[in-house]
Amino acid sequence: MRWTSFFSPTLRDAPADAEAISHQLLVRGGFIRQLHSGHYTLLPLAFRVRKKIIQIVEDEMDAIGGQEVQMPTLQPSSIWKESGRWESMGEIMFRLEDRHGSEAALGVTAEEIFATVANEISSYKQLPQMWYQIHTKYRDEARPKSGLLRVREFTMKDAYSFDVDESGLDEAFEKQHQAYIKIFERLDLDVVPVEASSGNMGGSDSIEFMVRAESGEDDVLICGKCGYAANIEKAVSELSDIVDESGPEVVEKFSTPEIRTIAALAEIGYPSETQIKTMVYMIDGQVTLVLVRGDHMINEQKLADATQAVNLRPASKNETMENLGAFPGSLGAVGVADLPVLADHALNGRTNMTTGANEDDYHLSGVNIERDINVSEWLDLREVQAGEACVSCGGELDLVSTIESGHIFKLGSKYAEVFGAKVLDENGVNKPLVMGSYGIGIERAMATIVETHHDDKGIVWPVSVAPFHVVITVVQVKDDESMRIAEEIYGSLTGTGIEVLLDDRDARPGVKFADAELIGVPVRVTIGPKGIADGVVEVTPRKDGETNLVAIDDVVAHVTDLVR
Repeated sequence: MRWTSFFSPTLRDAPADAEAISHQLLVRGGFIRQLHSGHYTLLPLAFRVRKKIIQIVEDEMDAIGGQEVQMPTLQPSSIWKESGRWESMGEIMFRLEDRHGSEAALGVTAEEIFATVANEISSYKQLPQMWYQIHTKYRDEARPKSGLLRVREFTMKDAYSFDVDESGLDEAFEKQHQAYIKIFERLDLDVVPVEASSGNMGGSDSIEFMVRAESGEDDVLICGKCGYAANIEKAVSELSDIVDESGPEVVEKFSTPEIRTIAALAEIGYPSETQIKTMVYMIDGQVTLVLVRGDHMINEQKLADATQAVNLRPASKNETMENLGAFPGSLGAVGVADLPVLADHALNGRTNMTTGANEDDYHLSGVNIERDINVSEWLDLREVQAGEACVSCGGELDLVSTIESGHIFKLGSKYAEVFGAKVLDENGVNKPLVMGSYGIGIERAMATIVETHHDDKGIVWPVSVAPFHVVITVVQVKDDESMRIAEEIYGSLTGTGIEVLLDDRDARPGVKFADAELIGVPVRVTIGPKGIADGVVEVTPRKDGETNLVAIDDVVAHVTDLVR
């Protein structure tokens, strides 16, 4: 490909709203252009990268027995209503009606539609099955940002396994796990597999593949001592024991005018770790009290996972007043008998605690949780903090910003049961299929590579996904001998399957060098009259920037070694 005929509109400056480095560099490098919020056009450079990422994903899916399919993107509301996710998906789902008034949605994910196809499997003898597609997904993100890292329209590889029992699922899950490791190794992404919440997907276990990055939106707790790693929505830690002072036989009410926060109550002599923080949630329409220690924070995803809630939100001030008789800041669970009370494990067994009295400007002291609060269920609800002790080895947990680059789930039989996907097992028993789900965002992978492979000059693409392997920069395109040698090298390299961009633009060398560095081509071959006179050309790997003089007759072999 010659640069003069290639569409690569590079820019000197990034858009003012581009915060993530991948957003800045992909726009500046002429890879992408925004059509509107969360929707991007992939220009030729980006499309070449995308094709290579897809090829790597396809290679590894095929290697473990995956069969590629393609499902419709426009899906009837009926299948989503049947699974119960038409409502629970909420505003993230793009919904529409056709000319006949029939409801439909643009594909958010594909569990439902794959399960409907799987009901054609009738016998265990047809199992296991593993199907995958690489297709467009649509999600109405409230705040799309960071370029390709969070968008409304994107390409996803979503794969699904089908087995007769849990042991089959375990095997498929492990195959996908290892395939993901290979995919990310080939993409040159250093991933950390972490325990994660299954969220709206449902199922039992899930693993996220996270890449450390300052721009990452996902917080992960990692133990540097033993390697324990978990998403903040799943992480647990070991807390130091607290020995409470013996309290009174009954709770005591005391006046707390204008005191509305944990911190304010601590200032008057009630340490936060001896307080009970009471929050009120609407969980599937039920007013519910949720309790954590005063110095802890609730993690709402943990609450949603623990309760399997379809709809969960904090109660409004009016809802709180109607049910408890007080506004936030004076709330508690002592004496509450007609509402569910969910409490974090860290409160179990605590005595001589302080909490709101369900009367504005009053609190209660001397609270013995076992004696005074009717806890409906003890759950893991608190958000683990950096510096807490690892449950596995006692080491200190670090909080790390990451980008989610892949997610695999053990779905179980949830969707198979809904859609009648059942098979006869070897004993003639009709059983629902056991499913797994496995996803990778293609454009997000592209952006993540840029986030972790760049310098102050631009992108540094790994060879495996680079839009071109080599750029030949001709210093003086009007010099016939320079162009002759450039064409010879170009022809020899392309003849071996190496992808070459010949910079035949009549532009200053500095401009050409800057553009080549910006778009991140792994190897630059520079051809100029001075070098030709000495029988050499310059070969500069983008990664280390060290220029070597290579004999013209040897340059093809030398460059081939660098990119193979």
